[in-house]
Amino acid sequence: MRQILSGMTPKELEAVVAGLGQPRFVAKQLAQWLYQKQIFSFDEMTNVSKKMRELLAEHYELGRRRPVDKSVSKDGTVKYLFPAADGRTVEAVFIPDHDRATLCVSSQVGCKMGCRFCMTGRQGFEANLTAAEILNQIYSLPEHERLTNIVFMGQGEPFDNTDEVMRALEVLTADWGLAWSPKRITVSTVGVMKGLSRFIRESRCNLAISLHFAHGADRAAHMPAQRPYPIEDVVEMLRHEDFCRDADEENPREGSHQRRLSFEYILFEGLNDKVHHLDKIVRLLRGLDCRVNLIPFHAIPDSPYMGASAEKLMHIRNYLTSKGLFATVRASRGQDIEAACGLLNTRHKGEKR
Repeated sequence: MRQILSGMTPKELEAVVAGLGQPRFVAKQLAQWLYQKQIFSFDEMTNVSKKMRELLAEHYELGRRRPVDKSVSKDGTVKYLFPAADGRTVEAVFIPDHDRATLCVSSQVGCKMGCRFCMTGRQGFEANLTAAEILNQIYSLPEHERLTNIVFMGQGEPFDNTDEVMRALEVLTADWGLAWSPKRITVSTVGVMKGLSRFIRESRCNLAISLHFAHGADRAAHMPAQRPYPIEDVVEMLRHEDFCRDADEENPREGSHQRRLSFEYILFEGLNDKVHHLDKIVRLLRGLDCRVNLIPFHAIPDSPYMGASAEKLMHIRNYLTSKGLFATVRASRGQDIEAACGLLNTRHKGEKR
């Protein structure tokens, strides 16, 4: 089986070149073709010898695979289906919004976390994506040149696949890679502590925590990950880090790492939308420089959950703001093509192809 070049660091590419008996400088050329020019074929490497291209094609793959399907929402959101190993597939969602264009990428096929209100959780865990498969969602996206932001909020728990996610983040942000600003990238997690700790040490990308229930017992009833990763412990760890709620590379704050911290909170009618629920959020997050993103619940089949009304979302935003928490309401996008938050699911889709 041929190795995949996408996701390799310069040192790893140097080892590839040395193993093929070629001069060291060719590794730099490979990195440029892979990450900056983002080619689909070895034949496109016009400054690399024909012999080297033949050797590469014999022993390696680029790791580029175009999407096999797409769905377009009436609001302009586009959901792409990308191939993964062993006939599996993953979904990525392109969300254009005026001068901003965000890509929601997946880190796993399915998910182990088992959140009761999430279609990916229903799918269960099938496989970790490699760094190449994660990156492929980005630079094989037809609209990749329009992208301004990337969020790891698709299928899977990023820190249940920490090694590959961190490798993908390195390629995304390194000067030798895609050279993205880490301020344009956000990684979301339910709070898997070991991976989260490594992410904080090694990356400057923004962080989003899937909160949804501020009381531990409530959270455990709907989010099984609360038991091994209590939200109280996650927040306590975050209190020792340097965050900036309004991190913006164009308006740096002196002395700040400029990493933005946010908490995601889906509103469920009667379950987490009462005053005592909101006051628990305020107490839990008191003193953290963060924001709370309020998210409408998107109904899934055979679910007992009901979403709160738009009016209640605005009321809760105002209530949290009055208590000193910066809160926003996230607009729902792509619901008609099952691309909105919590709706991604690729069970059986690979089999159909």
